Amino acid sequence: MKILQDLNVDLHTHSTASDGSLSPSQLVLRAIDHGVDILALTDHDTVSGIAEGLEEAKGTGLTFIPGIEISTMWGGSCIHVVGLDIQFNNPNLREALLQIQKGRFQRAERINLALIKAGLPSMLERALSISGGKGQIGRVHFARAMVQENICEDVRDVFSNYLVKGKPGYVEHYWPSLKNVVSLILKANGLPVIAHPARYKLSYNLLTYMFEEFVSLGGVGIEVATGSHSSADIERFKNVSMEYDFKASRGSDFHSPSESRYDVGRAPYLPDCLLPIWANIEVRG
Repeated sequence: MKILQDLNVDLHTHSTASDGSLSPSQLVLRAIDHGVDILALTDHDTVSGIAEGLEEAKGTGLTFIPGIEISTMWGGSCIHVVGLDIQFNNPNLREALLQIQKGRFQRAERINLALIKAGLPSMLERALSISGGKGQIGRVHFARAMVQENICEDVRDVFSNYLVKGKPGYVEHYWPSLKNVVSLILKANGLPVIAHPARYKLSYNLLTYMFEEFVSLGGVGIEVATGSHSSADIERFKNVSMEYDFKASRGSDFHSPSESRYDVGRAPYLPDCLLPIWANIEVRG
């Protein structure tokens, strides 16, 4: 039997239920093919893919963890919080997610208007057809639509030229507070984890304040090894994890075989000195 540190664990993935390109079933099968022991589906602001993922994982030996990734505002920046091992049918969670999804569509309408103002054709209908619904639509769906329309070469090109701060298609959006998001995850019996902390454009002091507030609210972990982190980032947040007594998480942040830096189960492993957050999750096998 493998020890905790040796398990191939991917606790940050996305499916077609949000902005991934594989269905939950396809994601599970890809994880099994890649030798993953524990997989969490953490779609943006939705739990609609979890039932399918759980069903596909039955009897396979793969431990499938219901999860979610929720956007929140802190210090003027959008921060992502992953909730692991959640009760995905929790009524309070589902009602809150409906409100967040309404905000997603309103943001999409504003992105579309901004792109039109920049001289592009309307992308909303094509983006909606790619996203599969108003509640899940996000920037990546606009990016894929613009690639399909040959406006840009690839998704990364779209983001760097249109959809990030200071570019024509970027619009401000105010997500729920960190306090509300952590509370929502805790009430659904989940484990709140700060996703890819190196991505946030926060000073050292602001990051420190955020981690302190996160701990005070009941946050328990941070992603250390993730698709967004360099080896230097992993070393940096290894130290942060030890300083704050955070449990450490590992995840590819997989969206698509052609778009993601790491495939399912292929993110770097955690440093041996850290306590993996999956020590708090019941593991089969």
